[in-house]
Amino acid sequence: ALFSSCDAAGERHLPCCASGLVSAKLTIVVGDTLFSEEKMLLVQSCDYFRALYRSGMKECRQEKIHLKSLRARGFLIALAVLRGELPVLDGDDIVEAIECAAFLQVALLTKHLINAIDSDNCLLMYHTAATFGLMDLYHAVALFIRNMYTDLEAEVRKTFPSELISYVESLTPSAFVAVGAHVTCSVDETVHAASRTICYLDEAGNNWKVLTDLPLEASTSMAGVTVLDNKLYIVGGVHGLPKQVVDSCFCYSVENNSWSRISSPSQLRYNLSLVGVDGRLYAIGGEYDGRVMSSVETYDVTSGRWEFAAHLPRPAAGAACTKAMGRIFVCLWRPMETTEIFEYVPRKDEWQLVSTLIRKQSYGHCMVGHRDSLYVMRNGPSDDFLRCLMDCYNLSSGQWSSLPGHFANSKGSLFTAVVRGDSVFTLNRSMTLEYNIEGKNWKPRRQMKGFPRSGSVWTFLLQLPESLMLP
Repeated sequence: ALFSSCDAAGERHLPCCASGLVSAKLTIVVGDTLFSEEKMLLVQSCDYFRALYRSGMKECRQEKIHLKSLRARGFLIALAVLRGELPVLDGDDIVEAIECAAFLQVALLTKHLINAIDSDNCLLMYHTAATFGLMDLYHAVALFIRNMYTDLEAEVRKTFPSELISYVESLTPSAFVAVGAHVTCSVDETVHAASRTICYLDEAGNNWKVLTDLPLEASTSMAGVTVLDNKLYIVGGVHGLPKQVVDSCFCYSVENNSWSRISSPSQLRYNLSLVGVDGRLYAIGGEYDGRVMSSVETYDVTSGRWEFAAHLPRPAAGAACTKAMGRIFVCLWRPMETTEIFEYVPRKDEWQLVSTLIRKQSYGHCMVGHRDSLYVMRNGPSDDFLRCLMDCYNLSSGQWSSLPGHFANSKGSLFTAVVRGDSVFTLNRSMTLEYNIEGKNWKPRRQMKGFPRSGSVWTFLLQLPESLMLP
C-alpha cells in the first residue's frame, strides 16, 4: 500500500496524490537547513516521499515538510546522488548518509554506499548499517569483510559484538574461479566433454577443483563471460574453424547448482566484452561474420529482454572492459600507440571519453578496477611484446601513473586478473599469483597452483555455498 503501482510491463506509475507534481517544488527542513527540491524527484526516488504522497495525509498538501531525526549533511548527500552526482564520502559523511538512506529508503543512495565500500571504511559501514537496519548495505559490507577476513579478523573480533561477528563468519568468501576456452561438442564426444569444466581454487588445499560442467551446447571460445549477482553468464562465442557463432546463451546459478538458457542478443556476436552492473548485462562490441561491430546491447535479468544501447565510439572486438565504483569502463585501441578509456553513462545512454594513454607500439589488453583506480595491463613495445606493463588511472584525481616493475607475460599471467578486496588474483598454467594492492603498487602476496588448461582463460569470483565445495 505504500508504493506506487506497476503495469504489466513493469513501468512504475505515480500514486494518485502525486499527480500534478511535475513542476512543483517542496521545501524540506532538516535541522536548521532548508532545501528546495522538485517533488517529482523525491517521489520517484524515495520510498518515504512516495508513501507520503500516497497516504492522503495533510502533509502531502503542504509546501514545507520538516524531517526530524535527520541531519542536513546526510540529506544533502542524498540529493546529490539523486541528481546523478557521485560524492566522495568521509567517515562522518558515511554515518549521516546511511542514516538518511535508511530513514528515507533511498535505493540510489544505498547503491552508492555499496559501491564505495573499501577496507578503510568497511568496519564503520558494517556497524552503522546494522544500527540503522540498512540490510542491503549490511550484507554487502559483511561479504566484503569476509573476503578480507585474513586481514580484518583481529579488528573485527576486537570491535564488534558477537552477533555481527557471527553473521560475517556465516558467509562463505568469494572463490577464485576459472574456465578455459571450449567450443560446443556433441553428446558422444565424451573425452572432449570431460575437459569442459569450470573450476575453483581451493586456497587452503592449494588445488583446483571442479565446480560444474559446461552445457554441451555452450561455448567459451571467444564468448562473453561475466558474473552478476553471483550468477555466471555466457553469451555468444564460436564453434568450428569457420568461427560459426553460437546462438545459445547460458546462466549458471550457484544457489541451485544448475544451468538455464537465456535469450540471445538481437545481434549475434562473438569476441565481445561482457560486463554486469545493476541487474543488467552489457554485451559490448564484438564480431559477426568477420565484421567488427560497435553495437551494444543490454539484458535486463528481471524481464529477460535485450535492447540496444548507445553504440561504442568506434567498432571494437575483445576490448578490455571492467567496472569500478559501480561504473562501466572500456578500453578502445587506436593501433599501435593509443589506448582510450570510455565510460558508459546509463542515465544519458552515452559513452564519454575519460582519458587517453599513449605508449609507443603498445595498447591495453586487460583492465581491472580497484576503488577509484583503473589498472590497464598492456604489452611492452614491439621488441619486448611478451613483457606485461601496467599503468594506473585514478578517477578522482584524473592522473595517470605507471606501476614500478615489470610483470612477465610469457604465459599470459597478467592478461587476466580479478580483484577481491585489496587483492588481485592473476593466473597462468604455472601459478596463481595473488598481489596485495598498497596505494597504487602491487606487491606479491602468495603463490598458488596454476590452472592446468591451455589457451585462453576466463577468471571471475563466485560466492560458493559449502554444499558445492568438495572435500
